[in-house]
Amino acid sequence: MNDFTLNRSTIPGVVLAGGRSSRMGRDKASVTLGGHSLLARVLDQLAPQVSSIAVNADAIPENCSQRFIPDIIPGKAGPMAGIHAAMAYGATLGDATHVITVSVDSPFFPHDLVDWLAAAIDTPEKIAIATSEGRSHPVFGLWPVALADDLSSWIATDEKRRVRDFLLRHDVAEVAFPLRPTRASLLDPFFNVNTPDDLAEAERWLKVLV
Repeated sequence: MNDFTLNRSTIPGVVLAGGRSSRMGRDKASVTLGGHSLLARVLDQLAPQVSSIAVNADAIPENCSQRFIPDIIPGKAGPMAGIHAAMAYGATLGDATHVITVSVDSPFFPHDLVDWLAAAIDTPEKIAIATSEGRSHPVFGLWPVALADDLSSWIATDEKRRVRDFLLRHDVAEVAFPLRPTRASLLDPFFNVNTPDDLAEAERWLKVLV
């Protein structure tokens, strides 16, 4: 029987904003949606759910007043390098066993994301990741800070660096989130803005949110 209880009040959050943004053609963190940058929207959505907040990117995003944490692992090692930086950041806080990561390009993620993921954690080294409509969204994950060294070693030795391959090494809970009701139809809460067309679609969703 597991007797581990995750301390919900000590979970820090990190916004992953270090993607290449090649399909958008410019830094996605500064892209404007409904008059506010994607970064500002995601920070506002995440801040009430966490004990502290930081931003992971290649360089300090424009108009970012939050703590900035760059990748520790050099060489543009992909999203797992950002997750590693988040784990390492969480480990410096002393009382955090897990850290939540979210993506800067998904402005509609749930207001209760952390609660849902935290409810799935019953051991100190369990990972919880979000899913919707049968698809996993591992960048929306609750990660044990104790796994930072293991992740660093894995990134250094795994040529493909696929998130799913790292998850296969560990105890993972997949948490299914429902679609979000709007005045038009149902919205995948993890809809992400990768292209100018996606941004135009996000503007349309913004107008019909309940």
